[in-house]
Amino acid sequence: MSLFARHRYSPGDLIEVAGQRVRLKVSPRATRVSLRVDQSRREVIASAPTERRLSEAVAFAGQRAAWISAQIRALPAPFSLEPGAVVEVFGRPHRLEPARTRLEAGFHEDDEGTPVLRAFGEGDAFGRAALRLLRRHALEVLSSRTRLHARALGQPEPKVAVMDAKGRWGSCRPARRTLLGGPAKGDTGSIRYSWRLALAPFEVADYVVVHECAHLIEANHGPRFWALVRQTCGSEKPSRDWLRRHGARLHGFGRDG
Repeated sequence: MSLFARHRYSPGDLIEVAGQRVRLKVSPRATRVSLRVDQSRREVIASAPTERRLSEAVAFAGQRAAWISAQIRALPAPFSLEPGAVVEVFGRPHRLEPARTRLEAGFHEDDEGTPVLRAFGEGDAFGRAALRLLRRHALEVLSSRTRLHARALGQPEPKVAVMDAKGRWGSCRPARRTLLGGPAKGDTGSIRYSWRLALAPFEVADYVVVHECAHLIEANHGPRFWALVRQTCGSEKPSRDWLRRHGARLHGFGRDG
């Protein structure tokens, strides 16, 4: 769509600036027009406080064409899920292979002991099947580590689920409390993780588990919270730095770009 093809825009409209996708958004809490990069979709979000000011956001995007082009070019190339590709799963390289049957699909080792991930299907179906297997494996491993760390912190095992959030690696809802301060009957809290943690080194993913389990006790990021994290897994800095450096690559994994 041409940048100035029309003068009335709606939230969600997609325009093109410098050959790159720019999506329009209304953010009522905003006080000015702004631009940000959506790394997972490989596009720029142009936001305005109201729908009437979306035209200002379009004009602003046009003025920042060089910046938009540079930001998108700097993103890591998307990773294609196809036979022969190698993906690291919790730090171990796995070669992707086609499974001859659905029963053969899953995590295996070849005759030489090399880890492989076999998915059933051809073309796009192969990629979708591989993603399902990765999500399932992420849930299994993250659930196991949550059970371990929650127990170490003296907490009952919370419900665990995986998601594909773009803005966070995990979220925690502590158990509800009664008026007397004790946990509500049958409520152990819940934790949700980004399944893409399976693409990070094991120690980085495990840090996120520790982080969320600490929130079962301290629903904040105060000194007592960080003391719980550090007594369980040591300094948080290496893992946080790794996620800052490589997060865009993980979010680009398995997307078409």
